[in-house]
Amino acid sequence: MPSKKELLDLQFIDARHLLINLAAFLDRIDRHPGEDDHRLTALKAAIPVILENRPDRAKAVLEAMSDPSTDLPQSAPFQGATGAPPVDHALIPADR
Repeated sequence: MPSKKELLDLQFIDARHLLINLAAFLDRIDRHPGEDDHRLTALKAAIPVILENRPDRAKAVLEAMSDPSTDLPQSAPFQGATGAPPVDHALIPADR
């Protein structure tokens, strides 16, 4: 099993890139007019999970960004997925 230092040596630059990319995305969103929607709400609610000291952060973020409902809609409003649950289905409270 690699040490923390070895993992940092291997993956720090990639993680740094992802973090800067997320910050840049949020900056771009903030510069544009309009209201937040459920995707941004879910993203912002999941960010604090990353800082928690827990062994399942990736799972918790994935679950926060997933729709847990089991009801299948009769029709879809569009083809594809939004990548985040509607606010009323979010596992992490939006006010977090």
